[in-house]
Amino acid sequence: MLHVCFVIVLSGAAEHRRPQSRIAGQSEWSEYFPDCGGSSQSPVDVITTQTKYDPSLVPVTPLGYSQHGNQPFSMHNNGHTVIVELPEWMGLGGLPWFFTAVQLHLHWGNGGPGRGGSEHTINGRSSDAELHVVHYNAELYPNMSAAMTQRDGLAVLGILIETGDETNPGFNNILNYMSRIRHADQRAFIPAFDVQSLLPKDLGRYYRYNGSLTTPPCYQSVIWTMFHERVQISKAQMEMMLYSSKIQEADRMLLQDNFRITQPLNHRVIFASFSAG
Repeated sequence: MLHVCFVIVLSGAAEHRRPQSRIAGQSEWSEYFPDCGGSSQSPVDVITTQTKYDPSLVPVTPLGYSQHGNQPFSMHNNGHTVIVELPEWMGLGGLPWFFTAVQLHLHWGNGGPGRGGSEHTINGRSSDAELHVVHYNAELYPNMSAAMTQRDGLAVLGILIETGDETNPGFNNILNYMSRIRHADQRAFIPAFDVQSLLPKDLGRYYRYNGSLTTPPCYQSVIWTMFHERVQISKAQMEMMLYSSKIQEADRMLLQDNFRITQPLNHRVIFASFSAG
């Protein structure tokens, strides 16, 4: 009998459960969550020569990201990743509707050479990690739970992360506190910070496509914005991400390789906000 451990990557708004995301188990997701076998799944490999330039795609506009106030942010380990819940006054402009921020979370590998860690890839190349900032369509839906099942319900910013020599001060706002939530279901309050400091400087060059949540229930409800510019963190920061969290003490498993492999693009077109030329 197959024993399945379930966790959730979204928000407290919906207590969906999912199989523990080790690479080997991903092929079984659709047995429990049919949408995971859909034709518009994420992540994908962005083949830049096959993207279509769309001059109507304007730069995305973070709203209130830097106006974090004095209230601390809540951060927790859900057994799959580290989630920072965002205040509802943060939002996103530059899309057909206004989207309200919900949370951000990270995906990463195990630090091995060539093993990757990002979910999306560009021309077959993965990055060391990936940041997702999740928003719901506040113009059409009352909350995250209602929006997450609708085709136009969610907007996620995807930021590819590379390891380099320079420390990224923005990411220290998260990484410095990950050791406080080493185990699944632990929570901690962290000082509020400028979320825009996590984003690349160039918010005008990106890829846009319709896809899904990258964890079960894999609802095909996400307008994805994948930035062309990668951000960089230091090797020491990457190690903080790799080694600060365990699934649970009993099996001593590190919280690693929490990325989904790329999915078929099928009939979809990936649009680019900039001309490759």
